[in-house]
Order: sequence, then structure tokens, then C-alpha cells
Amino acid sequence: MRIIQLIDSLEPGGAERMAVHYANALTKYITFSGLVVTRKDGALYSQIDPKVSYLYLNKKKTIDFKALFVLRNYVLQHKVTVVHAHSSSFFLAFLLKLTLPSLKLIWHDHYGNSEFLSKRPSGILRIILPFFNGIIAVNQKLKDWADERINSRTAIYLPNFPSEENAVFEHTILRGIEGKRIVCVANLREQKDHFTLLRVAKKLKVFNAEWTFHLIGKDFGDDYSKEIRDSIVAFDLEKNVFLYGSKQDIKNILDQSTVAVLTSKSEGLPVALLEYGWHKKPIVVTNVGEIAALVQNGKNGFIVPAQNVDLFYTALLTLVENDALKVDFGDALYASVVEGNSENVIIKHYLNWLETI
Repeated sequence: MRIIQLIDSLEPGGAERMAVHYANALTKYITFSGLVVTRKDGALYSQIDPKVSYLYLNKKKTIDFKALFVLRNYVLQHKVTVVHAHSSSFFLAFLLKLTLPSLKLIWHDHYGNSEFLSKRPSGILRIILPFFNGIIAVNQKLKDWADERINSRTAIYLPNFPSEENAVFEHTILRGIEGKRIVCVANLREQKDHFTLLRVAKKLKVFNAEWTFHLIGKDFGDDYSKEIRDSIVAFDLEKNVFLYGSKQDIKNILDQSTVAVLTSKSEGLPVALLEYGWHKKPIVVTNVGEIAALVQNGKNGFIVPAQNVDLFYTALLTLVENDALKVDFGDALYASVVEGNSENVIIKHYLNWLETI
């Protein structure tokens, strides 16, 4: 097979990371693996394996004929057989299909608000997706949605998987006391619900003021991020909660951290959670998306209802105060990720599925 990943940007995010992960992983299994970025280059460029063929289109508008025909020529030149389009890049893949009908198209649905699918617009998807040969969903709810709303007969649920970092030049130094750092890797988006995290931090400060929270993720400079900053001040957390923006040296950051958390109110299967497991971090996370398929409460982490500050705080406090439990949870989560969400397992499922469509 000769497969390219199509993604709109390389700004750090779940869909973008998975596009890079697939492109990198496939170099070990197929004769040609490419990555095409349509609109915006970004920090994830440094994570692309040298064996991956890379193309940046610099697409300027929704229908950009110059970008379309550059992509068409690239596909013909490299004899690409499958275009794997991630998230919103599906429209360009559809236009490409109109010019090259023999291409197989795959759409990878990374929709983050899977807890609120009843509100998801589906009109344009119902028109375009019949031209696709298959749909990959990042959780079971999205797979069911594709079956029911798009009437797909070839949708599959494939979990995300972690990947080792390529060399990065960043070396982030976390503030706070070693052994007492709590990290949250999540872009500053509403679905990530950082306000629950801040309320938990406020409660923890009362009895464990030395523990600090470290928020890693892109700041979009919008009302949501402004409200986060305002809340940090209002809760008197300037010495307990730190914002770092988007970072590439996740392994380095996790190595400096003691506990890892996610307070999302909606998710697919977060890449951050897989990275936590890959690096043996003990976790407290919310029960959304496909998280419960990986996290068994009390066995390899704590999983609590979304937006429940008291239960999240109680679970976090239990973990903070029990060093043996931290080690046990970290080892158990690592074993769970290796067994069910390793690159090797997912890519084999992926390639076997492609053979059937």
C-alpha cells in the first residue's frame, strides 16, 4: 500500500498528533508513507520521521485549485493508493477524489465533543462521506454516529496510540517542588474543562499547599483562556497553578511530574492519556469518551464523573498521599496501554481493515 495522511495543520492537538503518528508508524509496514499538511505548518513538524514523505500545500481558501492540483500531482507522482484524511481535511480529499476516482479515501473522525453528538451538524458530511471508502472513529460513540447518521457500512473504531518522541530542542523546566507536581496536558479548549481543575487546585491548596499544577497546552488567546487566567488570580493560585503554553518535550515534562490528570467534559480517547500511560504516570481522569475502556477505577488509575469537583479532589488527594499507589497505578496503566493501545496492535488492525474495503 501507498498511503498519505492529510491534515490541516501541525499545531499540537490530538488529531494532528495522530496524523503524525500514523505517518511515522506506517514507514515500518508499507512501501510509501506520506504526510500532507494543507493550511498551517507547526511545531509537530519536528516529530515527523525522516522516512516520511512530506508536503505542505499552503492552502489559502476552502476551494483552492492551486493547492488541489499540487496535491493531485503529488499523489500521481508517488502512486498513492489511499488518502487518509483527518478531521476537517475531508473536503480537500473529496475534491481530490473527483479528479482521481480510483483513489481510496478514509476519513478519520477525531470529533472532540462526542458527549454532545446530538448537536453536531451533519449535513455536509452526509453529502460528501458516501464518496469515502471507510471511516475511522476514535471512540465507539463516533462509530455508532457514523453507522446511524451517515449510514456507513465500513466504519471502524480504532483507538489512538502513543508514539515515542523524536528529538526535540525544547527543555521545559517545571516550577514547583520535585515530587509534588501535577501535570495536565490539554489545549485550552472548553471541552477540556480547566475550571474543574482550578477548583480542585483551590481545595488541595488548603491542606497541601506545596503541590502545584502545571498546565501544558496551546493558549488560543480567547475568552476561555482569559477566564482561566482570571480564575487563577481570583482563587489565589498564582503560586500553585502554572501555564506553559504548547510544548513538544512531553516526555521531559512528564519525567518532572508526579501525577497526571485530565478534567475533560468531553473526549474521544485522549492522546495525552496514552502518553501518561506510556510514561508510567499515576492518573486521575474523568469518565468521558473512551477513557473507561482503558482506565479501570482503582486498578490502573482513578476515573470520576465529569465536572464533579469533590470526587476528583478526593481521588487526587488519595493518590497524592500514597506513594506506593502512585507506582502501582503507573505500572498498571503502562501495561494496559502496551496491551491494547500500542502502535503495533493498532496499525495491524488498521492495515487489515484497509484490505477489506
